[in-house]
Amino acid sequence: MSAHHSPAGPPLPEEWGRTATTVVMPTYNEADNLPAMAEALMSLPLEGLRLLVVDDNSPDGTGKIAEDLAERHNTPDRTRVAVLHRTAKDGLGRAYAAGMTRAVDEGAAYVLQMDADGSHPAGKVAELLGVALATGADVVVGSRYVPGGTLSDAWSAHRRLLSRWANAYASTILGTRVRDITSGFNLWSADALRAIDLDTVGSAGYSFQVEMKYRALRAGQSVLEVPIHFEDRTVGESKMNLAVQLESVAMPWRLRARVARASGHRAR
Repeated sequence: MSAHHSPAGPPLPEEWGRTATTVVMPTYNEADNLPAMAEALMSLPLEGLRLLVVDDNSPDGTGKIAEDLAERHNTPDRTRVAVLHRTAKDGLGRAYAAGMTRAVDEGAAYVLQMDADGSHPAGKVAELLGVALATGADVVVGSRYVPGGTLSDAWSAHRRLLSRWANAYASTILGTRVRDITSGFNLWSADALRAIDLDTVGSAGYSFQVEMKYRALRAGQSVLEVPIHFEDRTVGESKMNLAVQLESVAMPWRLRARVARASGHRAR
């Protein structure tokens, strides 16, 4: 089933649905994907939901499409879609950090990371929020690797193996029990983001996902995982290149070294 059309789960209590929640969605050349994703989010029965598109000056006009979506969905007394235009493409992590910082500054109680390519199911947004509100969890991860989590049939055996290895590699080095530490579909409480201090996060690429969860755990934040179906993108190209892959391999060791240095300073 396409993530664009995944059905929403049971409705949340009306009061929970009014919780100020901002979906932060970085984009670069996602003109063919963004409209369907935005419509799927705007159709959810969540009165407090906003979408913040963070566009890195996409040459295909994604930024203009985002502005058109804002014009269509916003009213004089309610902003449902907003756009943060950045002038340079300097990494997924930095785009997320900029969007999450703005969302918290503007009063979001929860911030959801979500890709624009259709891989993350819009129908799971209410469930992630409901789990956070019901349990008090600081971070709720949309997980491919807990019971009930599934991957697109379009994923090759090699890609499945690589993804599982990347999660096991990072979790083993960092000593965490998060099964999908590389997941990019994560709901954060505003308090958790303040505790992490987004300005000091060092990852520019996909390793941002690992660093954020590790820092949350180090700060004493609670992390829960909810199973999702992860769909493969059908339009456009993945932004994963060799430089991004190398950063992802090195980042867990850098994080460990940083913690060791900090512990050494405290011991003196």
